[in-house]
Amino acid sequence: MPSLSARGIQMPSSPIRKLAPLADAAKCEGVKVYHLNIGQPDLPTPQKGLDALKAITRTTLEYSPSDGFLSLRTKFSGYYKRFGLEVGPEEMIVTTGGSEAILFSFIACLNPGDEVIMVEPGYANYISFAQTAGVVVKTVTSTIENGFALPPVEAFEEAVTPRTKAILLCNPSNPTGYVYTPEELQQIKETVVKHDLFLFSDEVYREFNYSGKPYVSALSLGIPEHVVVIDSVSKRYSECGIRIGMVVTHNKQVRSTIMKYCQARLSPPLLGQIVAEASIDGTEDYARACFEEYKARRDFFIKGLNAIPGVCSPMPQGAFYTVVSLPVADAEDFCRWLLTDFRQNGETVMMAPAAGFYSTPGLGTNQVRMAYVLRIEDLARSLELLRAALEQYKSR
Repeated sequence: MPSLSARGIQMPSSPIRKLAPLADAAKCEGVKVYHLNIGQPDLPTPQKGLDALKAITRTTLEYSPSDGFLSLRTKFSGYYKRFGLEVGPEEMIVTTGGSEAILFSFIACLNPGDEVIMVEPGYANYISFAQTAGVVVKTVTSTIENGFALPPVEAFEEAVTPRTKAILLCNPSNPTGYVYTPEELQQIKETVVKHDLFLFSDEVYREFNYSGKPYVSALSLGIPEHVVVIDSVSKRYSECGIRIGMVVTHNKQVRSTIMKYCQARLSPPLLGQIVAEASIDGTEDYARACFEEYKARRDFFIKGLNAIPGVCSPMPQGAFYTVVSLPVADAEDFCRWLLTDFRQNGETVMMAPAAGFYSTPGLGTNQVRMAYVLRIEDLARSLELLRAALEQYKSR
C-alpha cells in the first residue's frame, strides 16, 4: 500500500483518549467505569441554550459568516466587559471549538520550524496542533513539589532561541489547575516584549478561578499586538459538543490572516452558535452555581486523594483538573491494568497517564491527570476504587 505521511506517523496519540478502547471493552463486559480521564462536565447545559436548540424554526440550515454570527460576537463582547475587558465584536473570530482556534493561531502566526515555548505538563493536544503546523515545541518544566507554579523567568530566557516566535500559556491550567499570579504574568509580559514574541493565552477555564483573587487575562497586560486569546464555551456552559470557540485579539493582522483559514473551512457550526448565543446572557446564577459545585468537588476530592497512602496532589486553584503523583513506577501500565484487570463489585476507574502531558521523555511517568467532573458520591466511590486498586497492584 502507499506509505503514510511522516507527520501523521509522528503525531502523538491523545493520553486522554488512547485508553478509550480498553474502557469500551470493560463496559461491554458490564463493568461500570468512573471516568476521571476527560474533562467532560456532567452539569446540565443552561436551559436557555437547550430551549434555543429546540426552538429552531429554520427551514434551511445555512452557512454562517466565516467569522461567526455578528449577534454572537456582540454577546461575547458584553461578556468580556464583565471582566473589565474592552473587546469589540470585530476583534473576535468564532471557531470550531477552542481546538481550531489554537491550530489557526499557530498556522497564522508561526512558520514551519518556528518554536513556541510552553509550560509542561501542558494540555497534550497543544503538541498535536504544533505537530500539524510544523511548529517546534520547547518546554519549561513546572513541578508538583511547588504546586506547578510558573517556572522562573530565567527558564524561559534559557529556552529562547533565534527561532522562538511565541509563548503559550493555559490559565487556569489544564492539566494542573494552576492559576498564574499577576506577578508571574508580568514576568511573561517582559519576556514577550523583550524578544518580540506572540503570547498565546488559552483562557477557556477563566470562570473557574478558586484562588480568591481577581482573574487576570492576558488581554489586560497592555501588549495588545502580542496577545492572542483562545476561548471556548465548552466547559463554561457544559457545551463541549456544540464546538464553539473563539480567537480574540486586538491585532488586526493576526485576525485578517486567521480569517483566510476560516474562509477556507467556510463556516463555524451553525447550531452551536445558536445555542452559545442563547447561553451567554442571563446565566450568571447558572455560572455561580457551577463554580460552587466544582469548588466543592475539588475540596472533597483533593482531600480524599491525599488521604491515600503514597498519593500526592497539590490543591488546584482553577479549572477542574489535578495532576497526581501515585506510588507506582509506570502510571500508564497502572491505568491500563485498571481497565483490563481490576474490578471491585463490577466497577473500576479510568485516569489519563500524565506522561503524555510532558514533552520531556521520562517526566510524569508516575503521575496521572484526573478531572473532578463527577458528582461527589461518584468521586467518593472513585477514591475507594483507587485506594483498593493501588493496594492490589502493589501486591501482584
